[in-house]
Amino acid sequence: MRYLALIYGDETVVLSDEEQQQVMVDYTTFGEEGGKAGVLGGGGEALQPTSTATTVRVRDGETVTTDGPFAETKEQLGGYYMFECKDLDQAIEWAAKIPGAKTGSIEIRPIWEFPEQ
Repeated sequence: MRYLALIYGDETVVLSDEEQQQVMVDYTTFGEEGGKAGVLGGGGEALQPTSTATTVRVRDGETVTTDGPFAETKEQLGGYYMFECKDLDQAIEWAAKIPGAKTGSIEIRPIWEFPEQ
């Protein structure tokens, strides 16, 4: 089953150069481990800050855009991984290994598997 692991953290936290380098090492290690285990299934990227986001809505046939995310929260969506796991327990096990889980949170969402037409 496929799961999307959404990585949330506080993008206002400033890390030292050493801390940034360690975070990159931790994510690289996680990616290598997940790849070897066959769990990472087709995606995993970091997102630019919410200040670069645009929200799109269509109301009465008109496209309306606003800068940034709709809701203000303490944690922002910063990236994601796509997992291929046998069940939710395995997805939780892998989500707990994502470095961002140590300082933020990981939301796991199962992917709808629609029948092919």
